[in-house]
Amino acid sequence: MTRPPLNRRLAEFGTTIFAEMSALAAETGAINLGQGFPDTDGPEEIREAAVRALREGRGNQYPPGPGVPELRTAIADHQRERYGLEYDPDAEVLVTAGATEAIAAALLALVEPGDEVIALEPYYDSYAACVAMAGGTRVPVTLRPHEGSYVLDPDELRAAVTDRTRLILLNTPHNPTGTVLTRAELTAVAELAVERDLLVVTDEVYEHLVFDGAEHVPIASLPGMRERTVTISSAGKTFSFTGWKVGWITASPELTSAVRSAKQFLTYVSAGPFQYAVAEALRLPDAYFDALRADLAAKRDLLAEGLAQAGFGVYRPSGTYFVTTDIRPLGATDGFAFCRSLPERAGVVAIPNAVFYDHRDAGAPFVRFAFCKKTEVLEEAVSRLKRLA
Repeated sequence: MTRPPLNRRLAEFGTTIFAEMSALAAETGAINLGQGFPDTDGPEEIREAAVRALREGRGNQYPPGPGVPELRTAIADHQRERYGLEYDPDAEVLVTAGATEAIAAALLALVEPGDEVIALEPYYDSYAACVAMAGGTRVPVTLRPHEGSYVLDPDELRAAVTDRTRLILLNTPHNPTGTVLTRAELTAVAELAVERDLLVVTDEVYEHLVFDGAEHVPIASLPGMRERTVTISSAGKTFSFTGWKVGWITASPELTSAVRSAKQFLTYVSAGPFQYAVAEALRLPDAYFDALRADLAAKRDLLAEGLAQAGFGVYRPSGTYFVTTDIRPLGATDGFAFCRSLPERAGVVAIPNAVFYDHRDAGAPFVRFAFCKKTEVLEEAVSRLKRLA
């Protein structure tokens, strides 16, 4: 062939680091704290709701393109009851194949070739690929460590906006750093978006996984933002059924229609019976969400304390599944080399944060561990990691 098979927009994206490190875990028998998925299923009554839908023939054929009405209504009710945000389930809610498709469809729909998309780095790796597929140019604004957490510099964000900026791509609670953007930080983003007439696409899949009194504030709830924000969430992280791939967006009718125009040519529809189950999951009592947070907070503490005892610098997360660590106290500076050697040295797999940066040097000494695993698995991982000390 006279030219490479892969479209040049995707040439920089090869096999993901998650596939590489998961394969390394399988080869070495290491505990995989790299990829962020639970090792237990979610609530039994929700699994049974999916079985019931299958047996009753609900969703076994193509569901409606926007999603089944029961789920769209449950999503709208969730946004109203949790955040005071009113959405029309028929015109302002769209069900997707997980949050990943929602991100892809939103960027393909809203970004023209040459548009600039600001993303807060470190960022989930699919963001860069989706911006590239849309023909946009990603502009990273770096969250930086400060007093034990990661913070946004509003002046750096403002300086990144140009006449070509189309939208700001947010993620809070934030993967991989575990930070939860404060109301003040989000207000600065909102004021800038209104001033410069920018759209905001916000990935809020960890909205229920916040700890220590941290507050999740949907940016769509701030003044002037509802009509310019596409809010994305999903069932996978909240209910521990990541394989079901049920996500959604809420947005104004115009933005929802635009995203639906792209989404219909990606999967069209998906996860029919699971949509009915997720509709029931969203109506679980507050006790479920409280217990989920408490369980994950305890696991976070277990892993964070073990990592500190092993010699890592630890950034204690306020949300998500992940702990970011600094490997420099262990005498290392290259996260890639560290993570590739860790399975042999300690029998544990982690992810180098540098893969989530355009500015690779800024992420080089940081490594991410997932704590959404059984307590006994985390205890064994901590025991193994202490070999490093």
